[in-house]
Amino acid sequence: MFGLFNSASKAYQDLKPAEFSAALRQPGIVLLDVRRPDEFAGGHLPGAVNIDVTAPDFAQRVAALDKAKPTYVYCRSGARSATAAGQLSKVGFEHVSNLLGGVLDWPEQLVR
Repeated sequence: MFGLFNSASKAYQDLKPAEFSAALRQPGIVLLDVRRPDEFAGGHLPGAVNIDVTAPDFAQRVAALDKAKPTYVYCRSGARSATAAGQLSKVGFEHVSNLLGGVLDWPEQLVR
């Protein structure tokens, strides 16, 4: 009974850090950091756009992004970005991927 409303599969994919890193080399992607601005300022993946998934204007700000471009989301541990990936998929983003483990598991240098 508890799984009754969770029977639909996810509309986004979870990627391990190595897969996520390889995918970021594609041209024309959107890399979205959904952490708080202070976390983003402390270090982020190169080329990332910061839109805080917990901010009240999250839906409004992501509406300005191109829904047809592959969109890669991450956060600190992968939990908030999974929430964001689900929200993006619901509003029509076609190709959404979530970084499993977030920046905690990211093996490469972050930039400021």
